[in-house]
Amino acid sequence: MLFNRRTTEHRGRRSLPPWRYRIAGLAAAALALSFIQANVGNAAGDQGARPEAKAAADVVKVAEFVAECPYTHSAPDDPIVFPDLPGASHMHSFFGNDSTNAHSDLTSLEGGRTTCSPDIDLSSYWTPTLYDGDKVVEPTGTTFYYLGEGVRDDVIRDIQPLPRGLRIVAGNAVATGPDDNTISRWSCLHAGEVNPSHDFVNCPEGSMLESYLDFPQCWNGTDLDSADHKSHMAYPVDGGCPSTHPVAVPKLRQVMRYPVNGDSSNFRLASGAGYTMHGDFFNVWPEEEMAQRVRDCINAIVKCGADGTP
Repeated sequence: MLFNRRTTEHRGRRSLPPWRYRIAGLAAAALALSFIQANVGNAAGDQGARPEAKAAADVVKVAEFVAECPYTHSAPDDPIVFPDLPGASHMHSFFGNDSTNAHSDLTSLEGGRTTCSPDIDLSSYWTPTLYDGDKVVEPTGTTFYYLGEGVRDDVIRDIQPLPRGLRIVAGNAVATGPDDNTISRWSCLHAGEVNPSHDFVNCPEGSMLESYLDFPQCWNGTDLDSADHKSHMAYPVDGGCPSTHPVAVPKLRQVMRYPVNGDSSNFRLASGAGYTMHGDFFNVWPEEEMAQRVRDCINAIVKCGADGTP
């Protein structure tokens, strides 16, 4: 009886037919293939999204656009300070609009040509000429940055375009010492060990002398110029514009790089010592181009190139 019961139990646990094993194997293979395809699809989707994600990552969150405006000519003229008086000024080096002279106004500058990139910028920029002894030294690097920095982010988002025809003088051409001018500064390209100064600095061999000058970025909202060529503009206070000059506009930063270094004792500007560095700006940007750059670069807090795009 014991033998028969075991035999009966053994017979009750029959092996599955071979065809069922084949079906189970095919099902497992199909499941594995589906898993692989799903993962490949996800990877492909990720791959497709990468360029867009990379583009977003490449955007630099700095409110800025630029114009590169090489040297054009020199003349003892200043159409802002001494309009219609040729030869009345110390020597100036001009950048951008090549027609600038003592008689220049908005109409004449609109008909000029420019060295700027972008070439839609017909603005005129000028500075006192630099001398090494009696030798004229013109800058080989001339960049004009338009910036949102210097004010709070909420102010940056409300910055307005610089009005066409605006004229500004920054710096102090008649300064009698470094403390008379806190705006301009001199430094050395790729030589951070040399501290910036309001007067000339000694740059090491292989470096270049640099000049930085920031223009005011708060406008009174009414005047394109003023008697002293400064009072219609103001610098920010506590991250915002004062009530007397409520309209925030892009800050113009003038950066000049001169191909000189070493002992600066023989350096001088046409206006005097290094601390007399100053700059003049006559805005002739097309209104729509200025507005586009302010909207897409300054207000959006995005770093743009000369073409007005990131």
